[in-house]
Amino acid sequence: MKRLISGKRLPLAHFLRFTYTFAMKTITNNERAGVLIQALPYIQRYQGKTIVVKYGGSAMINEELKDAVIQDVILMACVGIRTVLVHGGGPEIDAMLKRLGKESRFVNGLRYTDEETMEIVQMVLCGKVNKHIVSLIQRQGGRAMGLCGIDGNLLTAKRITDQDLGLVGEIVSVDTKSIDALLDDGIIPVVSSVALDEDTGNSLNVNADSAAAHIAAALSAEKLALMTDVQGIMRDMDDPASLIKAIPRSDLDALKKDGVVSKGMLPKVDCCIKALDGGVPRAHIIDGRLSHALLIELFTDEGIGTMIT
Repeated sequence: MKRLISGKRLPLAHFLRFTYTFAMKTITNNERAGVLIQALPYIQRYQGKTIVVKYGGSAMINEELKDAVIQDVILMACVGIRTVLVHGGGPEIDAMLKRLGKESRFVNGLRYTDEETMEIVQMVLCGKVNKHIVSLIQRQGGRAMGLCGIDGNLLTAKRITDQDLGLVGEIVSVDTKSIDALLDDGIIPVVSSVALDEDTGNSLNVNADSAAAHIAAALSAEKLALMTDVQGIMRDMDDPASLIKAIPRSDLDALKKDGVVSKGMLPKVDCCIKALDGGVPRAHIIDGRLSHALLIELFTDEGIGTMIT
């Protein structure tokens, strides 16, 4: 199965070599031009379309990777892609809780969020992390504005009651007016995953992957890209060569049944399914530990992660 559109393949090794050596002038001008021309069909395909990126994992911690993601997002916006960045911030929340002498607690992989923890989550995600990302984008020449799910009723959620998770919610509606207005003005929306409780009007902690999936569906996005700390969906987690590069949504149930999709990959795949069932044509699970993973996944035939169609 071809990853994207017809045309001559751009070898991944060539693209990586271009990424790391362009500035050092170790390739010829013709080689530089060739790589850019190979990206042209993708730029034409996605110009004017919306792509939602969930930003998290190592790419939010490692400074070099952080710069690469910001550069990728700015480039996407510069070539006319309506780019939305949705972020988490688990390590920063853990660090703040530790600093305040409060222990992090998890239930089935989800953070238990009492009232005090919710205050810290909102402070860290909507304040520190969100504004830091906005600052990074603008320092590198992009235009960005930070939002949280509470702003403009962007994300409304209902508290999860079948597990004792405290103030943790599942998104029930998305109001995209604020995001649309920013995108129409050429601004990159940077969204933190805190939502408005539809019953109480208070804040709820929501999963960032899930928030990105709901936002992608509500925006009728062309793609959802989840940045993770694994290569993608692999048939054997110990064998990098077993990466599944492209798969139809209809095959995912079988992969779950066979245990190929399990543990930490399961909720990410479920978020992709949520986006696909909401009308998003393609969802991508990509390795954010590799510099410029977004550009490689979006602008080459070979890609770098798993594409679900």
